[in-house]
Parts: sequence; structure tokens; C-alpha cells
Amino acid sequence: MNRGPSLPAPLAWIDAITERLGKALAWLVMAMMLIQFLIVVLRYLFNFNSIPMQESVMYMHATLFLLAAGYTLKHDGHVRVDIFYRTFSPRKQAWVDLLGTLLLLLPFMVFVIATSLGYVGKSWAILEGSPDTGGIHGVFLLKTLIPLFAGLMILQGIGEVIRKSLIIGGRLPPQEGHDHAEERL
Repeated sequence: MNRGPSLPAPLAWIDAITERLGKALAWLVMAMMLIQFLIVVLRYLFNFNSIPMQESVMYMHATLFLLAAGYTLKHDGHVRVDIFYRTFSPRKQAWVDLLGTLLLLLPFMVFVIATSLGYVGKSWAILEGSPDTGGIHGVFLLKTLIPLFAGLMILQGIGEVIRKSLIIGGRLPPQEGHDHAEERL
């Protein structure tokens, strides 16, 4: 979808970051599938088990879902109960999204950052590693994804506030910047 010059610079910048990160992280799906396939083949054909390989799938899964959440938000892909929402006009939908972002998403993400920093800091202080012998010694890195996730969601949330405000003000078409699930089916 070509956004052209209609998007303000901050929104275009946020969208570009979110798009690049989302598309880069999509490659983790392929890597996870290949490694998981290899784990199964090695275990059942050769009776070989690798804890680092198993944990690497978990690390990739966490990375994908935590860091791509903003991409999913940008593309309106999060699960929602839209019994009433889908019947609303695009402007009313923008109001619901704007209020939801301002009153729920952004405060909750600030809460996630505030409550996770001590947890992550303690993990970094001891350079926490896997509890399993031979596991990946990077649990502290994995836990760092929590505040990073919240920060990226705040960034995309700010983008959504800008976008929805422009839609409400009539300065941006409602479809701009989102691939709605109905349009993908």
C-alpha cells in the first residue's frame, strides 16, 4: 500500500520501523520450523536430544511474538471482540481505537516496563542462564525482550494515536496504514 506524502513524518518514521522489524522477524518462523523439524528427526531417528536446539526454538518464539506485536498492531491483526465495532462507521472505529490506545494500551505498556525492569535487572546482574545443563546461557537476554516489547508497543501506540487522530479529523482515509483481516480473506 503506497502511503505517499499524506502521512506526517513521525507516523511515517514509526511505520517504517515497525514494517522493517516485522518483516525481518518473519524469517524467524522459517528458522523455528527448520530447527523444530531437525529436533524431531534427530530425536526419533537417531535418539539424539539437544537442549540448546530446543531452547533456541523457545528463544526465537519469544522474540517473534514479543518484538512483532507492534507490527501486528499496525496491521490491525490483534484479536478483538468486535460485535459492535464492525458495525461502526470508520470514524467511530477510529474513536474506539484511539480511546483504547490512550486508556488501555499505553498505560498498560508503561506498567509492563515499570514492573519488568527490576526483574530484568536482577537477571542481568547474575547473567542468568538456562537451568538445564548444556542450555543456552542467555536467559537474561530473553527477559530483556519484555521491556523492549512494551517500548515497541508504546512506539506503535503513538503511531496509532496519530493515525486515528488524523482519521477522526478527516485528514487521512480510514484504510490508510492497515490491512484489515476482512480484506485479507
